[in-house]
Amino acid sequence: MRDQENDLFGASFTGFVTAIGGGTLRDIMLGSYPLVWIGDINFLYAIICGVIIAYFFSNQLMRLTRTLRVFDTLGIAFFTILGVEKALQLGVRPEIAAIMGMFSAVMGGVLRDILTNETPVLFRKEIYATACLAGAVLYLLLFQLEVDRTINLALSSLVIVLIRLFAVKYKLALPTFKRG
Repeated sequence: MRDQENDLFGASFTGFVTAIGGGTLRDIMLGSYPLVWIGDINFLYAIICGVIIAYFFSNQLMRLTRTLRVFDTLGIAFFTILGVEKALQLGVRPEIAAIMGMFSAVMGGVLRDILTNETPVLFRKEIYATACLAGAVLYLLLFQLEVDRTINLALSSLVIVLIRLFAVKYKLALPTFKRG
């Protein structure tokens, strides 16, 4: 359904929800207010810049599918770890922090897919959220072992990136859940 054309407002709204969706859901569930994007107007400006760039360069961007997938993968790695750290700062258990990290990374895309009537990546045979969860668990393990934050961030993010790119390249998927 993404092939259908949206007017500028619809596309902008979808982009906005995608950009802030995961972090907003995380913050609401953790009771962290004000929401990050409400507390810092620069998030809104960055989203507006992204929409403008996408509008004027949409044809060129459509030819960069593989490159955009790499940037998406770097983004989910970054947002997973930031989500884990924020949850830990708010005092939640490590298990919950791992889930909140994953939510931070993937829920914006889930909301986008729902808004555009697509099946969310989470429900397709693709390793996506699982890569985030693996990186979050590694981050928590290294955190408990008191590994330097920079090294931990780099290693945990790298694990997410490698799992995701490896899964895409070799079309790896988790086993399917069979009903009845």
